[in-house]
Amino acid sequence: MVDFYRFKKFDEQHQCIHAITTKEVTEPCAFSVALHTGENKENIVANREKIISLLDWNKNLHFVLANQTHSDNIVIIDEQKNKGWYSLDDAIENCDALISNKKGVVLSVLTADCVPILLLDIKKDVVAAIHTGWKGTQSKIVSKTVLKMIETFNSDPEDVIVGIGPSIGRCCYEVDEDVGQYFIDISSVLEKKGDKYMLDLPYINRQQLLNVGVLDSNIEMSGVCTACEVNRFFSYRKEQGCSGRFMSMIGLFSPV
Repeated sequence: MVDFYRFKKFDEQHQCIHAITTKEVTEPCAFSVALHTGENKENIVANREKIISLLDWNKNLHFVLANQTHSDNIVIIDEQKNKGWYSLDDAIENCDALISNKKGVVLSVLTADCVPILLLDIKKDVVAAIHTGWKGTQSKIVSKTVLKMIETFNSDPEDVIVGIGPSIGRCCYEVDEDVGQYFIDISSVLEKKGDKYMLDLPYINRQQLLNVGVLDSNIEMSGVCTACEVNRFFSYRKEQGCSGRFMSMIGLFSPV
């Protein structure tokens, strides 16, 4: 049975819709929703459409996805139009963070170990969705996204609530020194293990949010490691290069 991961903080906000899909082995492609990994396109689109049906979302919604490239590029979505939902051809190019204040626009990111981060400005009604691996974290894409919300929509970071979704945890994320070196000066995020390091990406992103003024009490951590919970979430590392991806989505309610 298909289910969804949800954040309590977003569920408390009547203007917001959100959900994170999970793996379900009885569904086509184990309910992967990624168009870029070589799975049958018709099955993937059918899985995406099933999301809307299962969540009982109205049809007046527009889903936006990007061609994620581990960049720090941020795009403001200012039109109500599907992008990257039915085809890769019209996905937002070279982008890893999306922001919008348009009702009925659902911003979506795909992950299978990287960190999905959802944001909502509860006063200005602005949402954002971020995909960040170690490269995006090193370039502080989450901080830059909050700063872009401040610049573009006059957001107050103290009004921003955040959900940091399921991703590979420090318990399982082993990196070499060439990656670990970027985070060596951040306390409590690296644990030496022989000639390797165990890296805590969700914690680093939380710290970066605090550094730009987001309140600690407004950040909800899933605490879910995708590698540990591979039966429920896709994990590229645990599954040694899986083609599956799950989707994290956030948007503002639109009139029916």
